[in-house]
Amino acid sequence: MAVHSAALVLCYAFRNEWSFIEIMNTSEFNALTADMDFTDTTALIIDDYQEMRSIFRDILRSCGADVKKISMAASGSEAISLIKKTQFDIVLCDLDLGSGKNGQQVLEEAKHLSLVGSSCLWIMISAEKSPEAVTGAAEYQPDAYLLKPVTEMNLRLRLAKIWGKKKAFAEIHQAMKQLDYSKAMSLCDQRLTSDKANAADLLRTKCDLLLITGEYDRAKNVLEKILAERDLPWAKAALAKILLKKNDFEAAKTLLEETTETNPAFLEAHDLLAQTLQAMGNFEEANNVLERAVKLSPNSVLRQKNLGAVAMKIGKLENAERAFRKSVSLGEDSVLKTADAYFGLAKACSASKKPDEAIRVLGQLNKSFATDEMRLKVLAVEGMIYHQSDNAEKTKQIATEIIQLIDQDAIHPDSDGSLEIARLLMVTDDKDKAIKLLQREIKNNPENAALLQNVAEIFDQAGMGEEGSKLIETLRQEAMLIMNRGVLLVSKGQYEEAVNAMRDAYAAMPANMRVLLNLAYVIITYIQKNGPTPELILEARSSLLAANELSPGEPRFIRLMASLNEFSASA
Repeated sequence: MAVHSAALVLCYAFRNEWSFIEIMNTSEFNALTADMDFTDTTALIIDDYQEMRSIFRDILRSCGADVKKISMAASGSEAISLIKKTQFDIVLCDLDLGSGKNGQQVLEEAKHLSLVGSSCLWIMISAEKSPEAVTGAAEYQPDAYLLKPVTEMNLRLRLAKIWGKKKAFAEIHQAMKQLDYSKAMSLCDQRLTSDKANAADLLRTKCDLLLITGEYDRAKNVLEKILAERDLPWAKAALAKILLKKNDFEAAKTLLEETTETNPAFLEAHDLLAQTLQAMGNFEEANNVLERAVKLSPNSVLRQKNLGAVAMKIGKLENAERAFRKSVSLGEDSVLKTADAYFGLAKACSASKKPDEAIRVLGQLNKSFATDEMRLKVLAVEGMIYHQSDNAEKTKQIATEIIQLIDQDAIHPDSDGSLEIARLLMVTDDKDKAIKLLQREIKNNPENAALLQNVAEIFDQAGMGEEGSKLIETLRQEAMLIMNRGVLLVSKGQYEEAVNAMRDAYAAMPANMRVLLNLAYVIITYIQKNGPTPELILEARSSLLAANELSPGEPRFIRLMASLNEFSASA
């Protein structure tokens, strides 16, 4: 295509790093776009205006795209439906899509559900220039953010630049898609020896892969070398994640404070800093950090929910109610809609002496999250609301109903649900049943500091602080011994005994993630020594999947599942 203008002015965003305005002359533009060929690509155009969809379709067609492979959606829900059916190479998405999901929520859902991967070229398009809109859209890292009016020239330029980068990373992205992280890292290392233009992104991808696979020491070495040469916010945030994993909270805090001060728009650093401060018990400062973050980007479902939780912790009830209410509202069309925001809002209303409003919120929650486990948790919170409003009869009635459901073994609450039930049973003098629930949670989560702190608070509120502290520590130590016994037997070469020990541990602590992973590990080790059987492969896989359901994406799960898949392929 011939370009008649002498210059092109374009602002864009790429992976949260904002470029300066770029001036490009005609010859540079033609050279950059000359090799762009979309003949075999699939594309999706998302815009609520038919005219804009047609314009963008024609631009893609001028780039060589086959019209038959270009899909169009007029709404966010229609877009998600198409993305679930087709693996698109290119997505052009307007931010404002009218009623329902907006463009940010479409990208959010596509990435959250792994409907699009690193190889997909995603450009967000909007007339919205406000910092809140731009920063919010950038949180889920589209490849570019273009401001309307978008001309054919600037869209082609952006497509050409990003497509060139996608082609350079094609093999790496394919390996990542296949979960072959070892191959992806090897490809990164190979490319780093010759591809200086993409060195920064290759290093970032390599660090991401090392974090995914849990190779924290290697990642730390790479990140420290990067930071010795350049002060990059993403590298500081990645290093802080490793420090958090190692419980080096002070070092993580220092690093993240530097990052948020010099790069205030880098919101991931704010979230990590708030997480670090909470781990250190500094809830007041964590609240301040999240307050600053929501001013920069007010439309995050999870950040508003987290702000509400911290505000509740320090007694800022009005602020908590406002944040929870915002999270509930934002979540209406979001895949990140969370029951925790409804529970938080109900508790904030109850604490502010508005029990009727609290009960109404729980009613909304029951309609939005209709499962037996959720109903049980709603009942427990409802019981506490009646307790706080001095309705002893209703409180006891609900507690009795919950006890009957638990005794029938019909419903198995998750950890949060168990704690809510225990809290209610403590105030209705059903302490034995409450303690039994808390014992189970301690044994299943002996390394979860936040959960153990919540358990301790329940004992404190029941006037059993000292007894609770002793029980927590005793059960925690017992659980750690049981969890690790199988691994210890493996180190001694007692493989069959190790498998039996971990099966016993699983029977005692079926919702303990470490037990589930260790059971899979000892089975895989046994298979390596004695050969696979379909029964052992199935047992290991079931254990791994159960662990992943409790805590999705754990690095150890990824490594063990890769090892297990090798046996499955050869069996």
